[in-house]
Amino acid sequence: MELTVEGLTAGYGPGRPVLGGVDLTVPGGQVVAVVGPNGCGKSTLLRSIARLHKPDSGRVLVGGADIWKLRPRQAAHRVALLPQSPQAPEAVTVAGLVRYGRHPHQGLFRQWSADDERLTAEALRATGVEEFAGRRLDRLSGGQRQRCWLAMVLAQDAPVVLLDEPTSALDLGHAVEVLELVREVAAGGRTVVMVLHDLAAAARYADLVVAMRGGEVIACGAPREVVDAPLVRALYGVESDVLAAPGDGAPVIVPRAGGRTAARPARVR
Repeated sequence: MELTVEGLTAGYGPGRPVLGGVDLTVPGGQVVAVVGPNGCGKSTLLRSIARLHKPDSGRVLVGGADIWKLRPRQAAHRVALLPQSPQAPEAVTVAGLVRYGRHPHQGLFRQWSADDERLTAEALRATGVEEFAGRRLDRLSGGQRQRCWLAMVLAQDAPVVLLDEPTSALDLGHAVEVLELVREVAAGGRTVVMVLHDLAAAARYADLVVAMRGGEVIACGAPREVVDAPLVRALYGVESDVLAAPGDGAPVIVPRAGGRTAARPARVR
């Protein structure tokens, strides 16, 4: 299902603008990585799409429907968000956590159903955490826990999945595991938008890189088209060499020693 962001502006009160007119179109079945320095508006963008932060102006359309004109439960049928630091109830089991993903589909006249059970089981299986279903979440490793949180999001069965720094605090092996899983989710037809701090990982695993700075999109496109030395300089003030990886040609960023610079172009695309 296509996700469209039109002229989105948002902030945190008078004099505190964060997003300055963001436009973005993402076809279904693609992985989008939103990158940029701290405080550039990445998380606010995700929260605005997920109906957690009301924009000052603009629209967010999912499948043609304005997400902010839907009821919260209706919106949750279209968009699922995994925040940066999710909190689970004390002593919850993995299966119990994943069942929370079905909450938007419950109601006074619709209780737990065979479909809920099926989608929960499918999410556990898709993320490879079936064997942990009866174990407490807090007894698992960081990488295992992150896969369990992803399972909960998948169980929500929304066509648009938002992930805010899904690889934060994970070692390289677990980070790759999670990013490979994200690719599988998109291959199943869902649209995935994730915030990443690792530009090299974004370049390898995303179909579309959206680079933000100062609340604006300064570059947007396929990784091989937009990830280059001028973009690295504009985002982070770092001089670098951007090379093609052996095999698949994905951009690889190699910072230059002593390459920190204060000069950052306002826009590179």
